[in-house]
Amino acid sequence: MTITIALDAMGGDHGPRVTVSAALSFLAAQQEARIALVGQPGIIEDELRRLGVRPDERLEVVPATEVVRMDEPPAQALRTKRDSSMRVALTLLRDGRADACVSAGNTGALMAVAHFVLKTLPGIDRPAIVTALPTLKGHVHLLDLGANVECTAEHLRQFAVMGAIVATAVDGRERPSVGLLNVGVEDIKGNEVVKAAAQLLARSELNYIGYVEGDGIYAGGADVIVCDGFVGNIALKTSEGLARMIRAFLKEEFGRGALTRLAGLVARPVLKAFARRVDPKRYNGATLVGLNGVVVKSHGSADAVALRNALEVALREVRHNIPDRIRQEMEPPPQRGLA
Repeated sequence: MTITIALDAMGGDHGPRVTVSAALSFLAAQQEARIALVGQPGIIEDELRRLGVRPDERLEVVPATEVVRMDEPPAQALRTKRDSSMRVALTLLRDGRADACVSAGNTGALMAVAHFVLKTLPGIDRPAIVTALPTLKGHVHLLDLGANVECTAEHLRQFAVMGAIVATAVDGRERPSVGLLNVGVEDIKGNEVVKAAAQLLARSELNYIGYVEGDGIYAGGADVIVCDGFVGNIALKTSEGLARMIRAFLKEEFGRGALTRLAGLVARPVLKAFARRVDPKRYNGATLVGLNGVVVKSHGSADAVALRNALEVALREVRHNIPDRIRQEMEPPPQRGLA
């Protein structure tokens, strides 16, 4: 089966210079995939010529005249830019001309436009952003990462259901463990929303294991961790900053003198392996779950390697039919007629 991904070629900090290169690398590795590069044709085709490539049956250029700026207010992007590369890519997905959409563009605008164009699945009040993060035992699916800065307990319950479905589909976990991010593990800790969400999750059919503190995110004790978007985004950005700081400290320490440089040469294989394990590029690509379609958000600053990973995430989500699985789980059971 051929899977077509609509790529917002103008999105992100680097635009076609990165998106086109990432698309070509992705297509070389995934023979059953197609890419629709959505954006201003002249700029995209210039980049294709620079790389010595022409569009073909697996690489299509779809025109869009407008670009959503990275600092543009979401409402403005939604109201005034109906022919933006972001919106045209999402429209391809809505109309069945693509199986997924990937964008490195403005996160708020992507969420607003995707919500408007695709709508949410039945039983889902708000979409959430989810990604996998490395842990001592593998990885954990964390959501929400910034789509909803204020949530109700019911929203957190819905996030937990969607996160569990993703973990089951992608990781093959029959009953993935679900934790609720909190300032402590005791029942008395947390605000009223978190406490109410804990009660909902405890009464649900999910494999709810209770509260998880911030230092437990990477311990590997849960397959899914749920929080509101305000907390989740801070946790994610803090983690990325910490990883960069550790790499910088290691480089600084191994460069202090002849002996430390020699030690660095000896330890190079270990250091490279460590760098790969904590490299944010490997985990680039967060899914907007809860929509009628697969939408993946890449970091705006992503290079071609990181953006290719976001394309891989989209391909995996399509293969596992994530939206359909969520729809089936959230649909109410059919009402039986009266005897």
